[in-house]
Amino acid sequence: MTESGVPHRSVGAVTVLVPDYDEAIDYFVNTLGFTLNEDTRISEEKRWITVSPGAGTRLLLAKAKGKRQSAAIGCQSGGRVFLFLTTDDFWRDYRAFRSSGVEFQQEPRYEEYGIVAVFKDIYGNLWDLIQQRPD
Repeated sequence: MTESGVPHRSVGAVTVLVPDYDEAIDYFVNTLGFTLNEDTRISEEKRWITVSPGAGTRLLLAKAKGKRQSAAIGCQSGGRVFLFLTTDDFWRDYRAFRSSGVEFQQEPRYEEYGIVAVFKDIYGNLWDLIQQRPD
């Protein structure tokens, strides 16, 4: 509990369905520059893999099992932006991502809350790359 009596909670991980573990690790680590935090074999077919962009919530890369999960790969949020990647230097990351082949859906734009551009990951999930205004 915090001093105010409110429990301290956070989202530790968000599952991203993927068709192949190694392909997903390669994309998130080598293309987006995430850190591979854990890769533990649970069974012959299942691994516990987490990656993170630095601080904050980790992504749990979960290999889809069955038709229902496979159908959700790349569309986990029904076609809306699924994840929001915040950065301290938008233009550094935007240029690095573009040079790594990341597909942006629109040109960067300035909004009241900061600079943002939507990109699509290797599976089709939409992300916002955002540098929030300092105020």
